[in-house]
Amino acid sequence: MALISNHPKISIEEFDRLFETLKNWGKWGADDVMGTLNYITPDKVHAAAALVKSGRSVSMAIPINTLAGPDNPNPAIHYMNTTHDIDIGCGELRFATDFLAMQFHGDCHTHIDALCHIAYKGQLYNGRPAGLVTARGALGLDITDYAQGIVGKGVLIDMPRLRGVKWLEPGEAITREDIEAAEAAQGVRLSEGDIMVFRTGHHRRRLELGAWDAGYSGEGRAGLDPYALTLLHERKVAAFLPDGDGELVPSYVEGLEYPIHPLQVTAMGMCVADSLQFEELVRVCNEEKRFEFMVVIAPLRLPKATGSPFNPIAVF
Repeated sequence: MALISNHPKISIEEFDRLFETLKNWGKWGADDVMGTLNYITPDKVHAAAALVKSGRSVSMAIPINTLAGPDNPNPAIHYMNTTHDIDIGCGELRFATDFLAMQFHGDCHTHIDALCHIAYKGQLYNGRPAGLVTARGALGLDITDYAQGIVGKGVLIDMPRLRGVKWLEPGEAITREDIEAAEAAQGVRLSEGDIMVFRTGHHRRRLELGAWDAGYSGEGRAGLDPYALTLLHERKVAAFLPDGDGELVPSYVEGLEYPIHPLQVTAMGMCVADSLQFEELVRVCNEEKRFEFMVVIAPLRLPKATGSPFNPIAVF
């Protein structure tokens, strides 16, 4: 892993060449809306289910955060609509109800991105126009394309474990070679149709040191070197679940602050989530003595949405 300050800049022209190399546009037809999830065939789902041995399940979601902070400028709003002291005219029967509102894209809400979420140079995945997303919602490539759920084999790539640290520091770039080293150390290998569960220790750092500004105005965050995505592309990885968002902040692509998302979502059509946590998962992996498991992803069925909050589950 290299500190960003020691890494040569990548020009926007070089980035665009990488974008073209990673593009899956037209691979599954001009009307495709599933992108890399096409790699998860029924046989892959069956193989993932065969990984369930002990029956233990683990949430990989952060608790929904209603507290504003340096990494949570848009906290979720949750309040009670009714409580059990309200007489609803049904004798002794009472119902408690809640209200929840959230801007779920961000660093403190576990969410999954729809393929309409990221546009680059006026285009979405598969060359569809960015104008497909309107003030009234997305007219295509929205989160309901994932409404049937996603089930596959999860492979934990634990970078802090590789380095013998609790977390990676902001500014550490993870290369393709780093991922391969983690695979070798853990005895796993990402393959076609797999769900990459990518840990930098982002959430553990937050738990122990407190919230921090992980953006360009703050300390930044550890994340992927853009060329690391060549490994995901070649191995035909189906989905990417990180404990941050996969982005290296600040970026070393000149003129482009967040290069990983357009490469994954727009070029590759990759199913991508953000802001998970793997502290419970790591404990169970160690107890089960394995780093592969079944993953269940179930976004909300929200028409025209650019993504969804969700609670990803690992099953052993």
